[in-house]
This record gives sequence, C-alpha cells and structure tokens, in this order.
Amino acid sequence: MSLKEFNREVLYTDEDLVEVSRADIAVLKKKAMANDRKRIRLCSHRDVCDPLHEMLIVNTKGAYVRPHKHLNKSESFHMLEGCADVVLLDEQGHVTEVIPLGEYSSGRNFYYRIETSHYHTLIIHSDYLVFHETIKGPFQIADTVFPSWAPEESSVEACRAYMQDMAKRIRPGH
Repeated sequence: MSLKEFNREVLYTDEDLVEVSRADIAVLKKKAMANDRKRIRLCSHRDVCDPLHEMLIVNTKGAYVRPHKHLNKSESFHMLEGCADVVLLDEQGHVTEVIPLGEYSSGRNFYYRIETSHYHTLIIHSDYLVFHETIKGPFQIADTVFPSWAPEESSVEACRAYMQDMAKRIRPGH
C-alpha cells in the first residue's frame, strides 16, 4: 500500500482499491506507539475535502481522546481489535451513557453509530484499539466542538487525572 504522511498521526493512500492486512495493522501499531499522543489513522478517502471520510484508527491504552462533538455529522465505529467504552456526556460533562465496545468475538457491542451531536470520548481498556470510523466530510475544524470542562491535550497530567476520574465515574470501585 502506498502511503502519504499528512502528519505523524494521519496517513493517506491515493489508491483506487484500498486493502489492509494484519501486517499493515502491525505497522500502524508501531507508528502509533512512536507518536506523542499514541495514536494514528489511515485515511482511505483521498483528502479532507471528500464528502465521506473512512479511517482505520489505532489508539493505544492511555491515549486521551478529548471529549468532543461534531456539528451536523453522524459518526460510526466498527471495532476490529481491542475493547473500549464510548462515553457520552451532556453539556455540563456528566456521563449520560456508556457504550461498551469490543471486537465481534468479545461479546460486547462491536458497532455503534450516533446521529445527533453528543459530547463523547473513549476509555481504552486494551493495549491497542483498532477501529473503522466513518464520518461525513469534508473535515472542517469548526465542525468539532471541544468543551471547556475537558482538559486540552497539551496538559498531560490534567488529561491523565481527567481520564482516571472518568473511569471511576463509569466503573465505581474499579
């Protein structure tokens, strides 16, 4: 597969037929581990202007996905490897729903799609989380809203504390 690096976390392919193997996923895992934010995505769409964005995303355990919501866009996840909880939050940051996700053989939900705009984040339980995400394009940063109550990714210690607190809120006693 021919890859173009948009940045250290985002790869594109311009091939008409995109095929991904276990070996490709292994390469993506290594690249994710080498990134500061411990994640990477392979975009199978051509560029940010495409009307449909399909991505294979690899996040590692401990990666912080800042709570966010997408304006006027639906989003779906199809889990390929690992397990995580998708946490939905209200406007004040209170947990409204937890969706346990895992690969098909895990017995957890392996797919979810959300139509309306909700704040959401991921709590990753496995060493690696590999999933296929589909979202309406084109990508415009103004279509993603980050709440003031969630720490910015540049504040590593605040992010770690926030996620530890989140994990306690959704799984008391663990």
